[in-house]
Amino acid sequence: MTLPAWLTAVTFNADGLIPAIAQDHQTGRILMMAWMNAEALQLTAQTQTAVYFSRSRAKLWHKGESSGHTQTVHDIRLDCDADVIVLSVTQAGGIACHTGRESCFYQRLDLSGQTPEWQTVDKVLKDPADIYHTHESTSNTHETENTGANTDSDTIQAQSDITQAQVDKASVLQQLDSVLAERKQADADSSYVASLYAKGLNKILEKVGEESTESIIAAKDFANCDESTDKASYDEARHELIYEVADVWFHTLVGLAWFDIESDAVLNELGRRFGLSGIDEKAAR
Repeated sequence: MTLPAWLTAVTFNADGLIPAIAQDHQTGRILMMAWMNAEALQLTAQTQTAVYFSRSRAKLWHKGESSGHTQTVHDIRLDCDADVIVLSVTQAGGIACHTGRESCFYQRLDLSGQTPEWQTVDKVLKDPADIYHTHESTSNTHETENTGANTDSDTIQAQSDITQAQVDKASVLQQLDSVLAERKQADADSSYVASLYAKGLNKILEKVGEESTESIIAAKDFANCDESTDKASYDEARHELIYEVADVWFHTLVGLAWFDIESDAVLNELGRRFGLSGIDEKAAR
């Protein structure tokens, strides 16, 4: 494919990528940083909406494809070395970060004490669990490469005051238990989980079944992938399977919470089975 003259002036790195910084069109605040390849930059210019390239999924992603938080592009600038892009954008919903904040740059280094410390200075505007479950898409892909951190969200982050980087994996189920209990008191229009509670147990069980089916499909798709012949498709299918299984776990926890059963009850049961023969356990039922 022959690139237009304006695109050949851009200096991409060895991987064919260039960092792109999104800046609020009105305030000038830096909202996020992501990566673009030539195709993403060309599509951004053509559509005047932000299109980035996910290094972890090795594919293009349109900002807002999962969250609805699209970016309208007013201006595209190239720095003096032609190796950094700045986009002037209007951010739909006022949220650019997958943590539910206005900007991905919400941590400030406090230099007032003897030891510098990172402090979270921006509040969460919307719970990430509500963002990504309110906008259910066929791709089921979370937008989590906004800061260039190269992390895909394999679990639902449900506490609005905890970022993905701060989630303690050892206690994530307990954190979810707490949030799911709180959602029972929330307005159905303000929370995805609260809307499930409002629709009743049958709707929750329907979602468990739906996500289980999607997990089976994802597993079969992954089984048909060959890492040696198509690494990008293999990685994408692997991520999709992890994502779908996380959805199954999440909705199963919602079902347990309906009955006021916390995840510890299931963990205790699994713990009880350690050291027991699976065959003997099944025969004893």
